[in-house]
Amino acid sequence: MKTLESITACFAKLTAKNHPHLVQKKSTFESAFANLRVLIALLLCASAAFFIVSGTVLAVFRPQAPVSKRTLTFADRVFYQRAIEEVYWQHRIWPKENLKPKPSLDEVMSATQMEQKVEDYLRDSQALQVYSQTPIAPEQLQAEMERMARDTKKPEILRELFEALGNDPFVIAECLARPVLTERSVADLSASDKGQRFALLRAQAVGSKSSVTTLGTTTYVLPEISTSLCTDDTWTATSTTGVPEAREFHTAVWTGSEIIVWGGQGNLSRLNTGGRYNPSTDAWTATSTTNAPEVRAVHTAVWTGSEMIVWGGADGTILLNTGGRYNPSADTWTATSTAGAPEGRTAHTAVWTGSRMIVWGGATDTSFLNTGGRYDPSADTWTATSTTNAPEGRQLHTSVWTGSQMIVWGGADSSILLNTGGRYNPSADTWTATSTTGAPEARTVHTAVWNASEMIVWGGYNGTSLLNTGGRYNPSADTWTATSTNGAVPEARLGQTAVWSGSEMIVWGGFDFVGFLNTGGRYNSSANTWTATSTAGAVPEARLGQTAVWSGSEMIIWGGTTGALQSTGGRYCAPAGPTPTPTPAPHPPFFSGETALGGGFYYLQFRNGTPFGYYSYLPAQNFIYHLDLGFEYFFDANDRHDGIYFYDFMSNHFFYTSPSDFPYLYDFTLNAWLYYLPDASNPGRYSHNPRWFFNFATGQWINL
Repeated sequence: MKTLESITACFAKLTAKNHPHLVQKKSTFESAFANLRVLIALLLCASAAFFIVSGTVLAVFRPQAPVSKRTLTFADRVFYQRAIEEVYWQHRIWPKENLKPKPSLDEVMSATQMEQKVEDYLRDSQALQVYSQTPIAPEQLQAEMERMARDTKKPEILRELFEALGNDPFVIAECLARPVLTERSVADLSASDKGQRFALLRAQAVGSKSSVTTLGTTTYVLPEISTSLCTDDTWTATSTTGVPEAREFHTAVWTGSEIIVWGGQGNLSRLNTGGRYNPSTDAWTATSTTNAPEVRAVHTAVWTGSEMIVWGGADGTILLNTGGRYNPSADTWTATSTAGAPEGRTAHTAVWTGSRMIVWGGATDTSFLNTGGRYDPSADTWTATSTTNAPEGRQLHTSVWTGSQMIVWGGADSSILLNTGGRYNPSADTWTATSTTGAPEARTVHTAVWNASEMIVWGGYNGTSLLNTGGRYNPSADTWTATSTNGAVPEARLGQTAVWSGSEMIVWGGFDFVGFLNTGGRYNSSANTWTATSTAGAVPEARLGQTAVWSGSEMIIWGGTTGALQSTGGRYCAPAGPTPTPTPAPHPPFFSGETALGGGFYYLQFRNGTPFGYYSYLPAQNFIYHLDLGFEYFFDANDRHDGIYFYDFMSNHFFYTSPSDFPYLYDFTLNAWLYYLPDASNPGRYSHNPRWFFNFATGQWINL
């Protein structure tokens, strides 16, 4: 029988297995110091294998002090560009639901794409020089470095960027400040280039791979990075320099290091343009339009960990069932397949499961839909969602992802407003209705967030009046709890935005039939209390149709309309408290309960006395780690089959078991049974070596 210590070690090993990039980074760093001669040789050859080494190591081999007549070859610039991209990649969010380890930067951005980034900013810098008859001056680059250091909203990331460039002010000026300053100058000039002279020069300019920069006796000074953190309940305006054009009903995602906004309704037409706002440098970068999806608004977008996927919406004439995957590292677009895709629609919802984007609901020109699809970006394929027991068709509803299910709720079906919904299990392709007992009144144009154990819906329109009510839905118990209407609850509204900060739901903006709003509130679901958001300082102008994301310490809102379309936004500071530990899902009725063993480990058995075994809860709700069988299980009580579905991360297969069959595990993918022998010397334990496999083709049991 395993000791608790060995079990803990096994669990730690599993965690390392799921995050090999973290282990690899440490071992690469340590081995580099163990063999400096090899490291020096590799650095001199600009080997990509050691680009992830920290800026401290780079500083040993790259001069830190500014010197005269310094040059940077194209290879030098690519070397440093990769160091920059590695910092951003390490901060990109890899959703916990993703079943595979986070890939390396090389897997999402090729060497050719890295070189293209450098060529692009050299080309634009050259075009600016020809247009203005003067190159970008060293004083301008120094000023740009100082602006970044002074205005950064993510000082910790900017500090990592400086370190990745060896804290060398010359390299920082040329490889970090020059691209940012060039991008901003190009955006400003393109907006005023009525005669298209600059556009022509830009098209004719060629970034040469043999180009070098010689700056004579120029001396740069490394600026001191601001250490100021945001102050709770305060607003700061987002930069308007190089910002995308004003719009509403666009989409936005947070990648972990930047916000990406795309599409929407502009002043003259629907848009297929967008921008990436980087808080660490307080700068905007335009998203590529090469191969971008056609213009659209009222579409959806999700973040996968390496790409933003946009889908659906309307271009002003037709409804769309097309979309695109945007890779911010490479600044490239890839179209989503239309084979098997759901029909075109607008006002639908989308969630990301960790491996699939699920779109559902919405409206066509003639009907309201209860159909949808699961999109697999790795295979570029669609699978329809079941309509058996699905909620009635609707639009302007809300959806959240719980970690195992998509919950849809509310919305409108023609002239009927709804307080119904459903839980969709993509593993089984099944729907379960949400309870209407104690549910909030029917509504549309409301908001919803997931707080790790509950869906919180709030606000909206009930067909007669605006609402400042809401409810918390617990999918494990299928129960509703009303949100408080006491204290600082925001005034009734529709069309507001909402984010979950890790400890609070923050709602802001919207419309109250009298005018646009710039007020909001923070809802603490644990205490069932509200706190008003500040309206002082740089609070954005009241608006509707904006987007909002949570950056880890701030809510960033952008765009929308105040009566006129906006390209402005704001950052609302609300430092997140500790993320609540998800409450383990109640055991299905065929379990008799659990026995806590201490150290986070438990013992469980079926009602009929069959032991289920020893396990530990994982951070993601509804996941456990079975200590004997070595699998991570996903609980999903299914009354029809009276059993449990679970997922094996090692084989990427779904299994099913039941009290009568356990420990027989049915593999849906292989159409086979796995059988684990009980350990006769340790009641309640199982021997996973040997284990037995039943081959349906031959009718034989095989010892594995």
